[in-house]
Amino acid sequence: MTIFTQIINGDIPSYKVAEDDNYYAFLDINPLQPGHTLVIPKLPEPEQDYIFRLDDDTYSGLMLFAKRVAQAIQAATDCKRVGMAVLGMEVNHVHVHLVPLNKESDMLFSNPKLKLSAEEMGEIANTIAEAMETID
Repeated sequence: MTIFTQIINGDIPSYKVAEDDNYYAFLDINPLQPGHTLVIPKLPEPEQDYIFRLDDDTYSGLMLFAKRVAQAIQAATDCKRVGMAVLGMEVNHVHVHLVPLNKESDMLFSNPKLKLSAEEMGEIANTIAEAMETID
């Protein structure tokens, strides 16, 4: 069972920003920028291991859900853009990184990760979750 499956199941806590029946979005605990969010599908193993193995409906749904989350991140963080990356090497569960950007170098995964307090993470998650309520 992947760490992300454990997060979906509530076995491991997360800073949730959005959820529906098929997808879950939560803050990355090692963010590149405040508001760096992961979006994952809720799928049984092993169907979840690689984005290009997803069926078309799940893939499309993931991208549409990620788009809404990105719009909320942009509203909540007042960034210029939200970058998206799909790497998937460190956790064997499809996940989309959404990173608030003010310059391209904000999304370099070789950059040092931020160390944010639990209070800061909670505030960021709540702000994005509130912004989600305003996204169509």
